[in-house]
Amino acid sequence: MRVLLVGSGGREHALATCLARSPHLTTLYAAPGNPGMAAHATLVPIKADDVQALVAFAKSENIDLIVPGPEAPLVVGLADACVAAGIPCAGPSQAAAQLEGSKAFTKDVADAAGIPTAAWERFEDEAAALAYVQRKGAPIVVKADGLAAGKGVVVAQSVNEAEEAIKKLGMPLVIEDCLVGREVSLFAFCSDDDAVLIGAARDHKRLGDGDTGPNTGGMGAIAPPPAFDRAAQEHALDLTVRPMLREMTRRGTPFRGVIFAGLMLTETGPSLIEYNVRFGDPEAQALLIRLESDLLPVLAALAEGKLDNAEARFTDEASISLVLAADGYPDAPKKGGAIRGIENAESVEGVSVFHAGTALENGALVANGGRVLTISARAATAEEARKHAYEAADKIEWSDKIFRTDIGL
Repeated sequence: MRVLLVGSGGREHALATCLARSPHLTTLYAAPGNPGMAAHATLVPIKADDVQALVAFAKSENIDLIVPGPEAPLVVGLADACVAAGIPCAGPSQAAAQLEGSKAFTKDVADAAGIPTAAWERFEDEAAALAYVQRKGAPIVVKADGLAAGKGVVVAQSVNEAEEAIKKLGMPLVIEDCLVGREVSLFAFCSDDDAVLIGAARDHKRLGDGDTGPNTGGMGAIAPPPAFDRAAQEHALDLTVRPMLREMTRRGTPFRGVIFAGLMLTETGPSLIEYNVRFGDPEAQALLIRLESDLLPVLAALAEGKLDNAEARFTDEASISLVLAADGYPDAPKKGGAIRGIENAESVEGVSVFHAGTALENGALVANGGRVLTISARAATAEEARKHAYEAADKIEWSDKIFRTDIGL
């Protein structure tokens, strides 16, 4: 098969690594890709959200399957354009991608499907939103209704903090009750009413140790989360994903792709926080490093609505992903710093290093983003995987690197 992978982050590098192992793959392209992905794919200088150029390239190169990594191209209609061009796409339609593109849409679907989720209201008027939080009190959760790259949610511990979030995020907003419990991320391959479990992870959004500092796109992840085994994951899938799939089919907008359900494990069971319509980053790196079966047939099957015949097999080993970011992230990350030692890092048992914000300058690898590398490790125990990941991080020579020291603790 000839495959076009869309995206340029650590998640896409992990996907490229898995796709490259498939005996069914003949050619892999990545648009726009990154230097690490060049080991597996031919890089194409097309932006991930340039739908027209992506489809034109796919037609010219007789692409058999488009694999979208990030959410942005899906929300602007990549899968719909692929359908119109007769090219299978392993991602949801623009209508189905509203599950990530609109928090209010997700809440509507959850309520219609009987999925447990926090009580909520949507606001388009700032004064009404301010009055609501003053009446409800805190803690309370304020969410931008559209895409915000993982940074559009504020869990306000005071009314003042909620008011600041309302003014900062702007309209429209969803404001909801604050759930209490342990947060996990649940992933599944989906096609129409079928769902095949990928697994679960727990990510760390805050920049600093002890979950301090500003929110980021994610500074690390572990898989599986403690006390959330496969049986618990399947139960959560029955409770929060399969009813959503049936409701989306009922609405005439069936979902095909990877679903990422953000859940809170409360005293009364799993409760839905949000859906994302793609793998998370860095959760994807932690999950895909545990994949033992062939990824390509699964993605091809879900694109065709035939997921019931697909096999997805993951090792029972534990895994961890550790993000190396550039000093100054998330506000003003330093760019241009030389990076060395990746081969040394990958010599550590069970370790893979995935590129994200990297670039080549005069043949040398340099930092070119906020989250620059992800170090992923798998081992028999979580403690062992963590030890290997941090050992590998120490082998990366890059003067501007920052990372959390408590991922997996």
